Amino acid sequence: MGRDIDQTEFSREDRVRYRDKVKVNLSALEQLMREGRFETGRRLCGVECEVYITDQRGDPAPINAKLLEKIASDEFQTELAQFNIEFGNQPRRLADHVFHAMEVELRRSLNHAHAMAEHLDARVVIIGILPTLTDFDITEQNLSANPRYKALNDMILGQRGEDIHIRIEGDETFETMTDSILFEAACTSVQLHLQVDPKDFALYWNTAQALSAPLVAVGANSPFLLGKQLHHETRIALFEQSIDTRTEELAQQGVRPRVWFGERWLTEGLFELFDENVRYFPSLLPLCDLEDPHEMIAEGKAPRLPELMLHNGTIWRWNRPVYEVNRGRPHMRVENRVLPAGPSVPDIVANAAFYYGLLRGLASRDRKIWTQMSFDAARDNFFAAARDGLTAELYWPGAGAHVPVTELIVRRLLSIAEEGLRDWQVNDSDIDYYLGIIEERVLSGQNGATWQIAAWRSLRESGLDDHEAFRELVSHYHSRSFAGSPVHTWTLP
Repeated sequence: MGRDIDQTEFSREDRVRYRDKVKVNLSALEQLMREGRFETGRRLCGVECEVYITDQRGDPAPINAKLLEKIASDEFQTELAQFNIEFGNQPRRLADHVFHAMEVELRRSLNHAHAMAEHLDARVVIIGILPTLTDFDITEQNLSANPRYKALNDMILGQRGEDIHIRIEGDETFETMTDSILFEAACTSVQLHLQVDPKDFALYWNTAQALSAPLVAVGANSPFLLGKQLHHETRIALFEQSIDTRTEELAQQGVRPRVWFGERWLTEGLFELFDENVRYFPSLLPLCDLEDPHEMIAEGKAPRLPELMLHNGTIWRWNRPVYEVNRGRPHMRVENRVLPAGPSVPDIVANAAFYYGLLRGLASRDRKIWTQMSFDAARDNFFAAARDGLTAELYWPGAGAHVPVTELIVRRLLSIAEEGLRDWQVNDSDIDYYLGIIEERVLSGQNGATWQIAAWRSLRESGLDDHEAFRELVSHYHSRSFAGSPVHTWTLP
């Protein structure tokens, strides 16, 4: 959904024409796969990170247009809300000192953004959900200025036909009705990309689905929303509900949500996901391009498939297929979207190392993980991990009915991740350092979510009222995060 648009109102004819073009794109994608037109053999990874902008007190600062003007770099972009921006690093080969290089680049980008923010009496904070958010912040007035966000907001609410109901039951219960999709902007995430050969797409997507539960448990960093302590990774439930186009009746009928874990393992390959997207989901932004993909293929060129890719960008799978053309050849990526931003740059990179290592380690085993567990079990694991974080218990083949996620990670998954990274030919020092962060985080029981909860309680016990305690929490969080120390080493206020 990073595409800029001019048109924000659409006719019935626009929707019919767009549906037809999406189907043409889908048939072109099938032809590209059948004829072996995809780039293969390149093992590239990349990271995107969304961040909050706050004022000096830790409250959201809706100034992303001013900040982006100061930053003056194409690496940084707007996000849905004016108090968010996003940046990414350059794709690089998954080998050698890839994770050290990733950390250096992420730190450099954050330092630059933070230095520019200080000129505006502001800060950038890498956190899943900012604890100081208020009802006033989550309103349509804070939509970013780009017309695509207004159009997306209007289309989602138009399809739903009524206000959005959000209800999350955790340690406390949060419930509200909202007339905009701004609650989605409360969720800032890290997206991990891996370029894969099309023939291997199902292998890596299925594996990414299965490992998403332990990944989100160890990386949880979003325990608070509008003054309530909810899930350890509240971002998952909030994102799913905040842009749900279904009414209560449609949900009861089994209509699929646009933020989706999925419903089955892939058996044939990447075409299945795009085919599901076309069959199950109506368009949100029916914008048509002049490109004729079959004509381009006949000329030996790689089509961009703009209608299909725009449609794909409005269906937020937690592990999503990404098609892109680079250097004149199309390629495929698996995009993992389950992790929150933060708490620190080393933590982000450690999460990435754990993910890529597990992905390879599990995918290369003779007996694949998804052949040993039902898809329902993988989905249940995912939501249990989001709810309970490091205290979650998950089903895992060979480990018993349900096992504490901390035991699962220390006794099984870290060694599998290490095997995977060695198979990727990652340097030993990178493996030891970043997987060591994951191990220490698990052994200490302190990730971003548990630190925030403990720090909040400490600050409230000191006599601060709720909002001042949240401001102090953000201040202490930011100072530790910006210092660059992993979260398992953080002391309480």
